[in-house]
Amino acid sequence: MGTAWWQLVAALASLVLALGAGGHALLYKRDVRAAIGWVGLILLVPVGGSLLYLAFGVNRIRRRALEQPRERLRAASAGRHRARLEELPEPYGALARLGERVNPLPLLAGNQVLPLRDGDEAYPAMLAAIDGAERTIGLATYIFDRDPLGLRFLEALARAVKRGVEVRVLADSVGLRYSWPAMDRELRRAGVPVARFLPSRLPWKLPYANLRNHRKILTADGIVAFAGGLNLRHGHLLSESPASPVQDLHFRFEGPVVAELQGLFVRDWQFTTREALGGPSWFPPLPERGPVTARVIADGPDEDFERLRWMLLGALAVATRSVRLVTPYFLPDQALITALGVAALRGVEIEILLPARNNLRLVQWAMQAQLWQVLERGCRVWLTPPPFDHTKLLLVDDGWALVGSANWDPRSLRLNFEVGIECYEPELGRRLAAIVAAKRAGAREVTLAEMDSRPLPLRLRDGVARLLTPYL
Repeated sequence: MGTAWWQLVAALASLVLALGAGGHALLYKRDVRAAIGWVGLILLVPVGGSLLYLAFGVNRIRRRALEQPRERLRAASAGRHRARLEELPEPYGALARLGERVNPLPLLAGNQVLPLRDGDEAYPAMLAAIDGAERTIGLATYIFDRDPLGLRFLEALARAVKRGVEVRVLADSVGLRYSWPAMDRELRRAGVPVARFLPSRLPWKLPYANLRNHRKILTADGIVAFAGGLNLRHGHLLSESPASPVQDLHFRFEGPVVAELQGLFVRDWQFTTREALGGPSWFPPLPERGPVTARVIADGPDEDFERLRWMLLGALAVATRSVRLVTPYFLPDQALITALGVAALRGVEIEILLPARNNLRLVQWAMQAQLWQVLERGCRVWLTPPPFDHTKLLLVDDGWALVGSANWDPRSLRLNFEVGIECYEPELGRRLAAIVAAKRAGAREVTLAEMDSRPLPLRLRDGVARLLTPYL
């Protein structure tokens, strides 16, 4: 009788757990396939499936709107910096109107945007900005390795602290695990204020972990900012022949848009530490510095959910001549695949540049399993040779660019915190188109016939990896 009683209690507890977890998935999972997958796992794996859902399937990020410094709001809403949407030529006007509706941050005129290729161009400019800062430095990064490059940044940040600069460093908890010992310990020893975003209790790195802060932002005195795809690791310094070289693209910003990048960093810092940063040292008045009209797009699994995905769909819808896409991880959902195909069928030239050898094997296999869907509609795909290209860039009609930290995969577009900056300016578009052309010149084009002729075992392997796409 005693054994039977405990079996009954265990069965009831398992049933209650399954009903609770399954009910939550039915109510809150937006994607039908994700809901079906989680409910199936919960039902087929008693207790274990429910626990997995509670650990990895529930979004616990519920960030209420944090009070922002009045200086930031005043800088961002200044009428003389707001771009006049009606003055943008079509199709960019339509895209700007979409951005106005899906994103609360304004489109700001008068910015200077400078592309920086790889760490060889970006890191010296970033270190110079740190060394030249007189009041404040804000740094957010996903990976901050303890390697020769990371130590250079540590020394520059420590020098800034010693000369009285307010320094704040926000690093993702999982990203800090890519090297050992973790860099935040070294920063604290050097007197640099540092915080971990959403600390993880697991003692190892998890490249497929959810809810990570994938943003890369550096601000100096609130007047210059850097953002893009570069983490802080020696592999990006190609001129120094690192063991694992990685190409990338980063950007330097001046002008009113810097206040919005600063505001995003301040918001993440306040969420993590509860410390509110404000005042003119963090948000000084910003004059117009260049011809680029730009808007910051914050994206994440909170109130900023899927803003970048909406902008991608909008950009593909309004393209009239060309779409140039460079991304390291290409796992678009069916809506984005359809949008690419529709644009190609309309006569838009679609160019997709991907690494020939990915740094994540599962992702490469899953990517290969999906390529036929864009190739059969007329999109053209090139594979760029090593070193691995970590660049994130979308260019429409060579006049509108989306840059930042986001990849074309479910993790970036649904599960992680990302930053994008949309830029309207023909000359910047021409410079970025030249960068894409240089990458394409050394790449190999992939055909539908080539993908279809691969051996059956490889295609089956890739198909199995594709089933994991929602979790990659």
